[in-house]
This record gives sequence, structure tokens and C-alpha cells, in this order.
Amino acid sequence: MTHRVTVLALDGCLPFELGIPQRVFGRARSPAGEPLYTITTCSVRPPGPVRTDADFSVLVENGPEELARADTVVIPASYELGPVFTQGRLTDALESSLALVRPGTRMVSICTGGYVLAAAGLLDGRPATTHWASADHFQQLFPAVRVDADVLFIDDGDVLTSAGVAAGIDLCLHIVRRDHGSGIANDVARRTVVPPHRDGGQAQYIERPVPEPGITSTARARAWALSRLHEPLSLRDLAARQSMSVRTFTRRFREEVGLSPGEWLTHQRVQRARHLLESTDLPIETIAHDAGFATAQSLRAHVHKALGVSPSTYRRTFR
Repeated sequence: MTHRVTVLALDGCLPFELGIPQRVFGRARSPAGEPLYTITTCSVRPPGPVRTDADFSVLVENGPEELARADTVVIPASYELGPVFTQGRLTDALESSLALVRPGTRMVSICTGGYVLAAAGLLDGRPATTHWASADHFQQLFPAVRVDADVLFIDDGDVLTSAGVAAGIDLCLHIVRRDHGSGIANDVARRTVVPPHRDGGQAQYIERPVPEPGITSTARARAWALSRLHEPLSLRDLAARQSMSVRTFTRRFREEVGLSPGEWLTHQRVQRARHLLESTDLPIETIAHDAGFATAQSLRAHVHKALGVSPSTYRRTFR
């Protein structure tokens, strides 16, 4: 049995985001080439046209009863959320439609689709994210939600939320990875021509003043560090590669990447460890050294903090 993903198309939806689940889940195949997901689209009304934010509508052939068959429900963003966006209240059509969702169904939002999950009470007391430009409004409207505007997505078990627009791709790839392992998710990423893991969070995309002409970026230092993850690297070393003071380098780095140099370096080392855990049988001690962690204990602590599991558990899951 394939896992059934149902996408809820709301009036005012963005065609790009509406198509992300079909593109990502629809490319996921077993080693034998069999599809791993069945993807359907529905609306809150009987079958018919649904307005988009573009100059065309889409013909949706399923009504809300399709939600009762879903294993995962995905709610992309919409620019016509009405009282959901202004009052934090579901419309009657949305409320009756979501009532059809079976208990235990995985709920996923892309961008401001998270407003629907929050209005339904599914995010109360839980961490969630949305587009950075809407994060403050989202938090004010739903004070019971623990909003994190800096990340690309949040996986809180049976409820997952993503940041703006293309972060929906990151989240859907993460779901494929969680369901079927990194090999299949990486294959989907290659076919979609996107990175399997994107560095940093959405903080790097927040609108900032344009830097003065001629200001040097920190790209050279990042490239240098990536080739030396197994070595001890200090902030002073990185700043020296760009001929900057530590203070200037730290400020410029955060502006460009959305993370501090230390946070970015730890993230890269965890990604390196993930790759080695997925693709090799190297001992944990060797992986710790190759990824730049001083000890196996340090590797275990950082992997558990980033991924929620131990290195050995991660290896068993994703090999």
C-alpha cells in the first residue's frame, strides 16, 4: 500500500506551492521503481475550479471527502484565508472539511498554510514556523504557538510546518527521508535539481540593507572551512581568510548565512557526519575525527541535538 498524500487547495493558493507535494512525493520510488506515495488534491467544495493567485484557476476533481482517506494532509499557502488570517478563526467550510481528517493523520503546512493548522488548534503549545515576513503577525494572532522564524521547517512528529515558498521543498524532502531513508530522498533531490540539505535557516533571506559596493563576502572562508572540517578551526582562522577583523567577519557572516560562524561550522560537521553514517561502515570514533568533532562523545551530543537520535540509531534508520 502506498502512503496517501492529500493536498488541500484553497482559493488564492500559489500554483508553485500547490505543485510541490506532487513534484517531490511523486518522484519517490522504491528500489524496484514502484511509487511510494499516491498524491491527490482536493478543495473544501465539491469538485470544480479553485482560484489561484495567478491569472488562472485550477480544476480540482476531489471534494473535502478526500481528506478522510489521507495518511498525510498538506496545506499550501493561500492569499485568501479571510478570517483565518485576520481573526485566527476557521471558516465553516474549512472547519467541516478538517473535521473529516482521521485521528493520527500527519498534518503538514507550507508557508502561511500554517495559519490553517494554528486556527484549527493543532499548533497550540507546539513549535512551528511560517514565512519570515508573517512570523510576527502569526505569533500575535496565535500566542499559544511557539513560533521560530529562523528555520526552514519544523518537524514536531505528526505536525510539520515550513517557512516560505521553496522551504516547502525542504520539508517534503525531509518527510521522504524520514519515511524511506536518505537514499530515496537524495534521488528525489537530484531529479528535482535541488540540494538534499540546505544550509542555514530562513534568517538568511530576511530583507536587509544592501551592503556597500565592493564589500567582500565570506564565501571564500566558508569554502576553505568546508575543505578542512576535520581540522580545528577558530573564528580567528576564518576571519583571517577574508582579511577581516573577527567582529566584522562575524557580523557579515550572519548577514549572509543567517547563522553565526560557530553555528554554521557545527551544522556542516553534523552534515558531514550524516553523510558518513549513511554511506560508510566507519566506526563512530573515525567519523567523529573526519567530521571535526574532538571526541565520539562530542559527535553523539551534537548529532542528538540536531537530529534527536544517536549516531548509531541514525545509521540504522538511513543506511
